[in-house]
Amino acid sequence: MTVEKQVARDEPENEFTTIHHVYEPHRAGIPPLRDYAEELWRRREFATEMSKASLRSANTLTVFGQVWLILNPLMLAGVYFLLVQVLSGGHHGWGFFAQLTAGLFTFYFIMGSMMGGASSVVGGGRLLLNTAFPRLLMPFSAVRTAFFRFLPTLPVYLAFHLIAGQPFTLGTLCAIPFLLLIIAFCLGLASFFATLQVYFRDTTSFMPYLNRVWLYLSPVLWSIETVPPKFQPIIHVLEFVNPLYSLIGGFADALVHGAVPPGQTWLAAMCWSFGTFVIGCLFFMSREREFAVRL
Repeated sequence: MTVEKQVARDEPENEFTTIHHVYEPHRAGIPPLRDYAEELWRRREFATEMSKASLRSANTLTVFGQVWLILNPLMLAGVYFLLVQVLSGGHHGWGFFAQLTAGLFTFYFIMGSMMGGASSVVGGGRLLLNTAFPRLLMPFSAVRTAFFRFLPTLPVYLAFHLIAGQPFTLGTLCAIPFLLLIIAFCLGLASFFATLQVYFRDTTSFMPYLNRVWLYLSPVLWSIETVPPKFQPIIHVLEFVNPLYSLIGGFADALVHGAVPPGQTWLAAMCWSFGTFVIGCLFFMSREREFAVRL
């Protein structure tokens, strides 16, 4: 609760004559969706400029900045590849490395969206207090930033795709709708964690550990086809509880192997993507009128 005191020029301040303005949190609730969506679209350039400012401040628009965006997950992919090679007795080749880089690059995009979204509202406190705009633009801007950091990794993956001799087929085009589903999923995640961070400031402290566990439980460091039969029951559980099983799994099937993902993977990916987007955005919109007071 914030109290502002306004004192007349020629009158001394006292508790009886001074005017006190008391500001209380708005009642939580979802604003009119149509009006909100129209204003969100009208202010889209605002989110674009915020994203560009974030990219400039992180030096990711420079050559060396983009090189580091590639080297970081690429070196991690090399470490994991060597580890898997040792554990498997050297049975994995360039095809597996191409799949590993595709999965890690995509996972870093999702992780960057989550981390950037979580800090977007808390980090933009003054802007939020002094400017009227749909607050949902802030996590959306963070996802745009993460996506533009993801783009330079695509040509690098393409090089490993060609080295591994992986095919290009009509099924490869299925990677485009899966990427769009991943973007929608990231928008929902960023909005959800942005709201959570306002109320629980330790959220970003726990997220690196959450992301590490999530990485190990997702088809990034391992492929579904190479899982031993004794672990198949665990895979069937992950298929229903881990959204990245269908999102990254379907994306990798299309991009790396040129295969059309099965209908079950499409259905699960769409449910996770649209469900996370709707729940995350509505949760954010229902609480955003309290953000100024909470900050």
